[in-house]
Amino acid sequence: MSLQIRDLVAGHGKVPVVRGLDVDVSNGSVLAVLGPNGAGKTTLMMTLAGLLPRLGGEVLVDDKPLPNGNPSRANKSGVVLVPDNRALFSGLTVADNLTIARRKGGMSLDEILDLFPALQARWKVAAGSLSGGEQQMLAVARALVQKPSVLLIDEMSMGLAPVIVESLLPMVRRIADTTGTSVVLVEQHVRLALEVADDAIVLVHGDVTLRGSSAELRRHPDRLEAAYFGGDIAHATA
Repeated sequence: MSLQIRDLVAGHGKVPVVRGLDVDVSNGSVLAVLGPNGAGKTTLMMTLAGLLPRLGGEVLVDDKPLPNGNPSRANKSGVVLVPDNRALFSGLTVADNLTIARRKGGMSLDEILDLFPALQARWKVAAGSLSGGEQQMLAVARALVQKPSVLLIDEMSMGLAPVIVESLLPMVRRIADTTGTSVVLVEQHVRLALEVADDAIVLVHGDVTLRGSSAELRRHPDRLEAAYFGGDIAHATA
């Protein structure tokens, strides 16, 4: 397993937001983390990236424990976060954003352009002048150029029109299949997320209320609805 999360407790200060999370994400697979606003999804991603210290439990990458609350060490261990605000250098070009992020042993720029050919035509354009969809593509490309073992993508669809989201999300599946990276995807578009993910969990008020393969959850939309809104999952039928 590339990413292993064991009995994780995450939160802000001493206040737990996510409690007792156990999950494995194998090489080349995609885990969708679903749930309503305020469920703890972004807190989870920030904790996995080391931006927030864990309140309990452990996180392992390739069976090696990550140090607690150390984003630099987490990054060097192969964990790379694409935040929901994208965090691009808006005044720098596409090429500059990628060149700055690339590190020794990372993906070449040619490899990145093979995955994101649309960026070629925007190569010398400032990131701040790109469309929302292009900016999101660049944010993911900038993470990938670091050749992560674990790629964390927080709300890829934030601020984007549904038609743009439909074209971008399949990229996540291609990344996992092509690079063997383990991907954790927080996403509000449930149907689209389940189409590209292998497995999914539903997080509500910091607890996992439902988990399973994406194919299984697509077959039982009523269970998803019950998980989101506190219904009786055990007696829900598709």
